[in-house]
Order: sequence, then C-alpha cells, then structure tokens
Amino acid sequence: MINSGDTAFVLISAALVMLMTPALAFFYGGIVRRKNILSILMQCMIALCVISLQWVLFGYSLSFSPGNAILGSLKWFGLKGVGFEPYVEYASTIPHQAFMIFQAMFAIITPALIIGAFAERMKFSGFVVFILLWSTLVYDPVAHWVWGAGGWLRNLGALDFAGGAVVHINAGIAALVTALLIGKRKVLERSPAPHNLPFVVLGAGLLWFGWFGFNSGSALAANGLAVNAFVVTNIAGAAAGLSWAMLEWLLNGKPTIFGTATGAIAGLAAITPAAGFVSAMPAIIIGLFASIFCYIAVAVIKPKLGYDDSLDAFGVHGISGTLGIVATGLFASKTINPLGSNGLFFGNSHQLFVQTLAALVTIVYSAVVTFLIYKVVDKTIGMRVSEKEEAVGLDLSQHHEGAYTMVE
Repeated sequence: MINSGDTAFVLISAALVMLMTPALAFFYGGIVRRKNILSILMQCMIALCVISLQWVLFGYSLSFSPGNAILGSLKWFGLKGVGFEPYVEYASTIPHQAFMIFQAMFAIITPALIIGAFAERMKFSGFVVFILLWSTLVYDPVAHWVWGAGGWLRNLGALDFAGGAVVHINAGIAALVTALLIGKRKVLERSPAPHNLPFVVLGAGLLWFGWFGFNSGSALAANGLAVNAFVVTNIAGAAAGLSWAMLEWLLNGKPTIFGTATGAIAGLAAITPAAGFVSAMPAIIIGLFASIFCYIAVAVIKPKLGYDDSLDAFGVHGISGTLGIVATGLFASKTINPLGSNGLFFGNSHQLFVQTLAALVTIVYSAVVTFLIYKVVDKTIGMRVSEKEEAVGLDLSQHHEGAYTMVE
C-alpha cells in the first residue's frame, strides 16, 4: 500500500541525488585549469541527459527486472509495466516509478565520477559513446548482482546499502583503467593547482548535501533506518574532512580547504555502503580511515607510480568505496537493521568474506570490461584529443566556448 510520506521522501531524495551531478561538475570543474572547466560541466550535463534516457529505455530493466543471477531482462523496456503501484520486491510503500527514478540518479552520477580520471584530454564524442557503453555493460550488470531481484551477490547476502561497490568501486576502478589507457596530460610536469577553489568548495558542499538523499533515501521509507543513514553520513564526512586537514597540518605544516573538501568526499563515499547497517562510532572510525587511506593513495602512491588520475577519482572513490564495503563486513549490526546481517565484530565472520568477495568481483569485472570498452571506442572514433587541442583547452577545442573573458 502506498504511503504518501514515504513517496514524498523518496522523490525528494531522488532530487537531492540528481543535484549531486551538477555539484560534481563544480567540484571537478574548480580543480581543472580554467581552459577546461566548461568541458567538465558539459560532460556532467550530457551524462545527466544520456543516462536518463538509457535508464528509461533499457538500463532500469537490465538492472532491476526479473532475469537471472547475472542480468535482468528487457521486460521493462521503455518502462513497460513500471507503473504507480508498488513493486514489493524492492519497496512496498512507494510507486514503482518512484523507485525507478531514485535509482536513475545513481546510474547517472556513477559514470560522471569517472570523468575525474581523464579530465582535460578526452574527446567529447568518445566520452559520450564510452559512458553509454559503460553504463550498459558495467553499471547495469553490477547493479543487478548487488541490488536486483535474483542477483547473485544479493543472494549471497552482500550488503551495499547505497552503492559502495555498485557506485564507488565500480567508478573508481574504471577511473584507474581509463587514466592508464589514455595516458598522462602532455603539457604537465606536475599537477596544476585548482583554478577556482570556491567552486571546489561549492561542489563539495552540494555533494555533501545531496549525499543525505543518496544514503538516507536508500532506506526507501521515511523511517528510523533513514534517520540512522542520515546521521552516520554526516558523521563520517565530518570525521574524514577533519582527519585530512589534520594530516596536512601534521605533514605539510598547513591545512588546506582543498584537502578538507577532498577528505569529506572520501568519508562520504566510504560510509555509503555501510550507512544502513552501522551506528555512530563505527561511522567515525570509517571516516577517519577513509581519509588516511585516500591520502596515502593520492599523496604517496600516485606520485610514486606516476599515473595521471587527474582529479583522483580512483584515489578517492575507488579506495574509499573498497574500504566502506569491507568495513560493512566488520561493523554491520542487526540492531541497526534487522533485515541486514551482523559483521565480524558482532560474531559473523562470514559477512566479512562476502563483503570482500563483492569488492574483489566488482574490481575485476569493472577493470576488464572498462578496458575492452575503452579499446573499442578508441579504435573506432578515438578517445583522446590532439596535442594541439589539449594545449588550447577542451572548452574551445570541443565546445567552442569559454568560461571566462580574458583581457590581455
């Protein structure tokens, strides 16, 4: 039976998650050089357009319709049969279309996260084809495994409340693969400073705001579980932002707003899979360790290995998503969510095994299929702009627009 309060809550949550894609555009756009900000905004905006249509036509059906353990069917192609009555397999108190549109916003932001890996050097035409294929061949199957009725990881008991594996590991690994394949930016000796830190903070703040819909909305009802997810989301983001600032203060002598914002995003990503299964104190621990691990990945490992993950999509989302999935296997408690499971620290070591398996399978699948998609698109229409176009900037070379009027 439809509950108007639950329906309103999920629709508002869906709107909050939609806002995260333009928020990501400002977060990423502020980090790149000024000649490339519009290309980032355009990539995020076109992802919102393309994946919205892909989801309605066949993406939702492949992810959530009854199929087999690997993939859904095309039973719900074009939203056929997705109406205003609840589909009780997923949510019993909201219209089926409300669940569909909430999930659409997850499908949109996930490929948008990958943009951070290849910023400032990918052809727009290659990008559009890449995200369409990636969403269909990578996101939709993994979403079905973890969340879809009959999905094999769901049947194993894997816990991923709002997308640690489906969103953050998936996108983070794809980011690493694309960064390695597309190669370093040509004109850089070192990573440039963000060109507009106020935009970065605006984007981070709006992402944090939207994350309340992302995580608490995943309860799919206005209830205590949604409250818990809301609370621990804020706690983890705060703990991670503070710990990143403290790390910078200790190691570099000064804390930075860029680092604090990055840390907060890492903590929010890490708590995402655990938000419906853990309480406040584990959320603090998850946030603290998210900053530590992501800081090491970004500030220590990346410079040593020398790959050009431009905006640290892997270093933040891939690392924190993996941490969050594994930490759920440690800290999950049935006192928080009776429909979940206990983790290792509550007497169930098997849950840690299942969580680790879910993380590893997602890593391998995303890496292999992303590699294949990239190679196919690169061989057909090309993925990288020319060196001249890169030097001019993608705003002018790909879109014939400029964000700023420069007076010499």
